[in-house]
Amino acid sequence: MRPYLFLFALVAALPLRAAPAAATAAYLADSHTDILSLLAPPPTAGSAEDKADLEAAYAVASTATPEQVALAKDEVKLSPFHFAPAIGPWFQPGHFPKLEALFKELETESKAVTSKGKKHWQRLRPYIVDPVRFPHAVEHEKPTDYSYPSGHSTRGTVYAAVLAEIFPEHRDALIAKGREVGWLRVQGGVHYPTDIYAGRVLGQALARDFLANPSFQHDLAAVKAEVAAAVTP
Repeated sequence: MRPYLFLFALVAALPLRAAPAAATAAYLADSHTDILSLLAPPPTAGSAEDKADLEAAYAVASTATPEQVALAKDEVKLSPFHFAPAIGPWFQPGHFPKLEALFKELETESKAVTSKGKKHWQRLRPYIVDPVRFPHAVEHEKPTDYSYPSGHSTRGTVYAAVLAEIFPEHRDALIAKGREVGWLRVQGGVHYPTDIYAGRVLGQALARDFLANPSFQHDLAAVKAEVAAAVTP
């Protein structure tokens, strides 16, 4: 066996740290990113800016193609494998347990941050503000499932940045897909454009924090080895 393949196999055999309890942030414990300081508040409800944002949301959602709406529905439960078009058809669930465990933790910790902002700003979603014009939103959550910032846009940005560390040769396509993840939420009638832009800013900040964490880098190394072992003949 070639020496570098042996090292890949050795690292791949290392256990990925068990996911912590929901109340504990494993990778973001030392994060200095404060969502309430990082992001500007959303437009004030009923303001001219808010109405313009609603009009923009309607313009995007009402002109979305059936294919775009179908993709938005498919990505309601977002996973790293939605990025397969940027990586390759071989990148499918069930073959990369370390990668799936890592991204599950990314999801949990990212959602905890976006939830803080949603609960603070309490921006109602477009289909709640104007149900007549958004009857075909790809999901209908309860009114307290707030809109700002977009969790999908945040996670799409984080996932793209982390996947780009694993697949650097696909970086540009992954970043583009991460942007699409957020925009599909506008096309699906569940977000305003400003929700998506805020999610991209937050996602970049969280990706930086994840990648700066030593425990995350340890687990990311195990994921890289797992992927390398799967694609090496």
